[in-house]
Formats: sequence, C-alpha cells, structure tokens
Amino acid sequence: MAIRIGTRSILIALAVLSVLLSSSAFAAEPKEIDSLRLAVDTAVSAVKPALVKISVVAVEYDQGREIKIETVGSGVIITREGHIVTNHHVAGRPKLITVMLSDKSEMEAELVGTDPLSDIAVIKLKPTKKQEFPVAKFGDSSKLKVGDRVFAMGSPMAFSQSVTMGVVSNTELVMPAQLAWLDLVLDGESVGSIVRWIAHDAAIYGGNSGGPLVDSLGRIVGINEISLGLSGAIPGNLAKEIAEQIIKFGKVRRSWLGLMTQPLLKTSGHATGVLIGGTVEGSPAEKAGFLPGDILLSIAGQQANVRHREQVPVFNHFLMGLPAGKEVEAVVLRDGKQVSLKVTPIDREEAMSKPREFKEWGICASNLTFFEAKELKRPGKEGVLVTSVGPGGPAGSAKPALSERNIIVSVAGKPVKNLNDLRRITDEITAGKTEPVPTVVTFEKGSNQFLTVVKLGRQELQDPGLEVRKAWLPAAVQVLTRDIAEALGMKGKTGVRVTQVYPNTAAEKAGLKVGDIILTLDGAPIPASQPEDVEVLPAMVRQYRIGTTAELGIVRDGKEMTIPVELVASPQLVREMKKYRDDTFEFIARDISFFDRVAYKWPQDQKGVIVDSVSQGGWASLGGLMTGDLIVGLDGKEVTDVEGFETRMKEIAVAKPKCVILRVRRGVTDMYVEMEPSWASN
Repeated sequence: MAIRIGTRSILIALAVLSVLLSSSAFAAEPKEIDSLRLAVDTAVSAVKPALVKISVVAVEYDQGREIKIETVGSGVIITREGHIVTNHHVAGRPKLITVMLSDKSEMEAELVGTDPLSDIAVIKLKPTKKQEFPVAKFGDSSKLKVGDRVFAMGSPMAFSQSVTMGVVSNTELVMPAQLAWLDLVLDGESVGSIVRWIAHDAAIYGGNSGGPLVDSLGRIVGINEISLGLSGAIPGNLAKEIAEQIIKFGKVRRSWLGLMTQPLLKTSGHATGVLIGGTVEGSPAEKAGFLPGDILLSIAGQQANVRHREQVPVFNHFLMGLPAGKEVEAVVLRDGKQVSLKVTPIDREEAMSKPREFKEWGICASNLTFFEAKELKRPGKEGVLVTSVGPGGPAGSAKPALSERNIIVSVAGKPVKNLNDLRRITDEITAGKTEPVPTVVTFEKGSNQFLTVVKLGRQELQDPGLEVRKAWLPAAVQVLTRDIAEALGMKGKTGVRVTQVYPNTAAEKAGLKVGDIILTLDGAPIPASQPEDVEVLPAMVRQYRIGTTAELGIVRDGKEMTIPVELVASPQLVREMKKYRDDTFEFIARDISFFDRVAYKWPQDQKGVIVDSVSQGGWASLGGLMTGDLIVGLDGKEVTDVEGFETRMKEIAVAKPKCVILRVRRGVTDMYVEMEPSWASN
C-alpha cells in the first residue's frame, strides 16, 4: 500500500526539519558522532592486531572415558613472544590449541599455565620461525567508573574480529546470596571467591569468553567471561597479575590459612572487621588459635573490613597473597577484648587434581587433594578417587560395582597411594594378557571398606571364525501370506515370493526373477503362510549338500514352471567379518561382507573396510569419521582389508604423525577425513 503526501505537506515538513537541524541539540550531533567514531577507531586500532580466535580440542572426563570436545573462544596477545591471555574454561584443559591471528593465518599454541580460581589461562604461540607479535596493553581497571564506554572484542559464535560497545554498569559485581546456585565453579574452585566482575552492557555471546574488554583509549581493562543479561568481565588488573605469574612460574602461587570468613552479621554492632565462622582442622589458622565468632580486625598490618558480599573477593585475594612460610600477626576481637595471634600461611593446593582415564578399568580417576580428603573425612591423601565409571565396563559391572566418589586403596593386595601406583599395578596385571584378568580390589565408600573383583583389561577383538557353510539359495524372499495369495488369485497356496535376486550368483544365472512365487522345492511344498515363516525355505535349503541342483516349482505371470538352481555355499555373515579396534582414535572397523556389497550396490571386487562404530568424543569422531563409512584410503594409499589396515594403523601409532588422512565413501559421496591426535596424551 502506497502513501501519498501532497506538495504543501512536503514543504511544511521540510521547513520543520530545517528548524530542528539548526537547533543546538542537533548542531552538537556531528561532534558526538565524531567523538564516538574516534573512540571506536582508537580502541579497535590498538587491540585488533593482537586479537585472536582460539580453537581448542579440550577434554572432559565422564562415564569412565576421556571425551574430546571442540570449543572456541577468544584471547589477546600480551607479549611480543606470543603469550595470549584467555579464560581457563576456554583453554585450561587442552589436547590441541589452534589460534587464528588478526590476518586470518593460523598457528598452533601450547598451554603455559592455567588458574581455575580466577578463570584465567595463558597460552603461547608456536611459530615455525622466530618472530615478534603485535600486543595489546593493559590499562588500570581500578579507575573504571560506572558509565564509562567500553568495547567487548572477540569471536562471538565463533565469528572472528567482532566488536560490541556498551558502558560500565557496575565495577564490583558479585553473585547475590539469593542466586548462590549461579556460582561459577571450575575444577572445584569458586571463581566468585576472588573475582568481582566488571558488569557492562556490551553484548557478548558464546565464543567471546577470554576476549578483552577495552576502554576508549584502547587499553585492556577486563577479560570477558560471563553473560547474565549483563555481561561480566574479570578485572584487567587481576587478569594481568595472574597472567604475569603464570608466564613467570607456570602457575599461580597462593597461600592458605584455613580460615572460614564471612561478612559481619547485621546485628553484630561492629563497624569494621571480618567474622570468623570457623577453621579447617589441622590448618595454620586452627594451630594459631582462631576461634569461631572471632572478629578479625587486622592481619599482616592491614585493616580487615568485610561488611558486605562485595568486599569478600577483595579480602580473600589479599589473604591468598600473603607470603607462604612467613609468620604474620593477626588481631581479633574476642569477648570484647583484642587478642593478638601469630599465624604462618602455607602454600595453597589445587582444589581438584586432573583426572586420568583407565581403559582397563572403564573408569576415570584422580589423586586426592588436601581439600577433597577433608571433604571425604579422610585422614590423608592416600588412595585414588574414582571420578566416573563407564556403564557396562569392568568396574561398572563388578559385584559390588565401583561408583563415583569411591576410593581405591589396594589392587591385588598391593597398596594404591596415587594414580602412578594404580597405573603401574594395572600394567603389571594386564601385561601380555589378551583376556580380562579377575582382580581383587579394595575400595572405600564412606566409612565402609568393600572388596570386589574387577576383570581388568580390554578383551581383544577375536576373529569370530567361520560358521559351518551350508547350502544357500542366493535370493531374498518374503512369505506368501494368505492375504497376498488370495489377492494374486492363488487362494490356499503357500510359499514365498522373490524380492531380490543377488547379482552374479547361481540364482541369477538360473533365471530366477523378482516376483517369482516359489511353491515347491524338489516337489515338496513350502509351508510358509505367516510373516514369521520367512526362514522356512532357507531351513529347507540348508538340508542339501552344497553344489546340489534343486528344482524350484514357481509361478511367474500366472504360469507354473520349474527352474533348476544350484544351491551354493552360504556367504559369511556380517558378524563373522574380521574386526580391528583402534584405541587411540577410538573406532572399530571390519571387512566388507557379501551383504554389504549387495546393500550398497558395490561391485564384488569393492575394497576397503567399513567403520563399525565410532566412540563419541574420540579423535576419530572429532575428525568427522562416522559409523557406516567405507574407508578406501589411508594417507594416500589404498585400503583393501582389515588385516592390511590394522598393520598400517599400528605403524602410524609408532610414527606419530601430526595428522592421519582417511579417504572415505559415505553413501554416494567421497570425501577425506582428517584426524589430528595429540600423541603426547595417548
């Protein structure tokens, strides 16, 4: 529908517009636009050359397996040598890291160190030759004010080199007590315990994680991390401090007192201080004499003041920064009197240790940390913590079965103190064995100690052998049911109808055709009239000697006739085909069967191996290999059968190339699948 406007209306509108444009409000608009343009140009030009997209093959440990996943995040180069700061949840558990630079070139990177407590990780580019990289510089995030313009840069939804703009909404965002379920916990560490996020309204999405938050002068003032309606960035000052420690030491050094602190109660009447809720048993704080209900007034010469939740992360960060091994003085208010205490911080351990997959057990397990031992009420850190169990695996099918949070304390009568013990003992038990080995395992669950028997080891894929060959009619059939017989004018007849004649077989040579109704075999009626009678004719045929010529009594186009057909040896079934399991890439392949060639209409001389199964989260799955693919090529050479394929895959396992390229046929499509394993992790 068109809208018509008269000439007089147009002139009036133009006059009004002229007045508006000449007003002071609109006269300032070009300057505002120029100022905004300058801010955008300054921020982008300063940071964009150092902005990167990070693609990671990361690992998760679930259902007794190490599962590979692909993640994409953002980062920014902060040193000429190629150090990149990003989030722990982006690059903290990598198998492979690939970085796309601002010029769209790609380069591998390695993890330098990671810190789940602050959700900061540092990776480093691995150039093939010595080179310097463009860098972005940190600003002072403590000077940010509400309303300051900021820019979020990164790779939202995996798009690279994107910029969104907003303003700072809050410089000390913490999770409110009412939303405690939103607390961000990474590897057992509560990020909110030391991070006060910079809240802003510049839009960020999945993929922005690890990207820089930039001020109008092009300086990094935050590392973007969360989006809860408002976006949240880790303050740049904290990110810079963590990154510098990781670059220097490979990790973050923190101290620990074992104090349980919280904001002052509203009814306490105290103006300053920190409420001591308790101490961890055996901790420096307990040994120093801190008591529940104490009000901590000062420590190491610094006044302590936590009256609200926003002050908790700052105070925790201060305590963790105390020098380990150096005694400090603390002053507490107890029963109205000031009491001086001497306390010596110790090195803080990680909350959780990295799990490891044990395929012989069908579990993932980890060493016990100090904090986990305390949580489980254990006297020490000896034993191995089961973190997940594969359903139907050796540990999961034992009676009683192992389950998550159980502690393995001995195997085959040998004590298990840590993962290295479990690995060594497992190798000793399974060395040279092709069958699982029943093994007595002692494990603890709560206050109970159990014995069980786990059949350790992965059973080798055995050649199923050949079933006894029987006589076979090379055709597929369906039962001539009563309804079909009546519809074809053959009421009262029993037998089968040919649905397929296998090509290049004795049945085809004899002239058998699709649609033929077979009523008799050497004059004997075929008593098949129900769908479940489909095996009646094959069973009758199997009574003959291979090579016998039998006469089929058939009806074709309403005419009865007899066709002599040689009954040949039955072909191997799919379940009889030789298989190969690759534990590195996690897939199973088998030889092609006669029925595969028929189903896919492949020629009888078709070569290759069929992918029987692909484990989700394995290197093969990650590379795009799928169940049902026909592998016809391996690294440029033809694949003929499983035996040759297995030999070459074992050679590859020794050579450990960067990538393995398979040529596969998927339906009517030929394609290449590139698998890029991390051999070091295998």
